[in-house]
Amino acid sequence: MLTSIHPKLPMRNKSVTKDYYINQLGFEQFGGDYDGYLMMQKDNIQIHFFEFKELDPKENYGQVYIRTNDIDTFYQWLLDNKIAIHPNGHLELKPWKQKEFSLLDPDNNLLTFGQDA
Repeated sequence: MLTSIHPKLPMRNKSVTKDYYINQLGFEQFGGDYDGYLMMQKDNIQIHFFEFKELDPKENYGQVYIRTNDIDTFYQWLLDNKIAIHPNGHLELKPWKQKEFSLLDPDNNLLTFGQDA
């Protein structure tokens, strides 16, 4: 019955979030332009954002785990485009048999990308 999931993360500033996901991660806007709400997509995933202007990024624990089928190429593309990788989240093989790396978006939402090793 369930077909997909679209995580919903907080954002302080729609234009900053939109710029990061489009111009740095290669997403595109999905759907219409709504006040206080943003939907982004890339390949087969969507991430939705709701406005939370009072969000303290140091206290934001928004997280999403995104599966990929070519993590090495995507990771290298990010490096080539000088996209900041989380200081503790560089590409590595984890004990749970996943190759993973992480990014932090402008609101401190943790984006972890993973692929079966």
